[in-house]
Amino acid sequence: MAQTSHAPHLAFLSAEAHLAPLPAFAVFAAVILTKWSTRHRTRRALARLEPHLLRDIGLDSLAARHEASRMFWQG
Repeated sequence: MAQTSHAPHLAFLSAEAHLAPLPAFAVFAAVILTKWSTRHRTRRALARLEPHLLRDIGLDSLAARHEASRMFWQG
């Protein structure tokens, strides 16, 4: 399954100001849950990278371990 970035869609949805309160809350919740899911998935993937791949993206193993250990709600 291909991974796609939802950033443009999230930015559009979170910028919508003319929604009624309940739909606005639903959009807000969807945006937050999507961000959290993306963070969780990418931090798990980062934890599995081998040292030579970490060097390719400019990280050492300590920095990668630190980022991968953060909780999904931590930005």
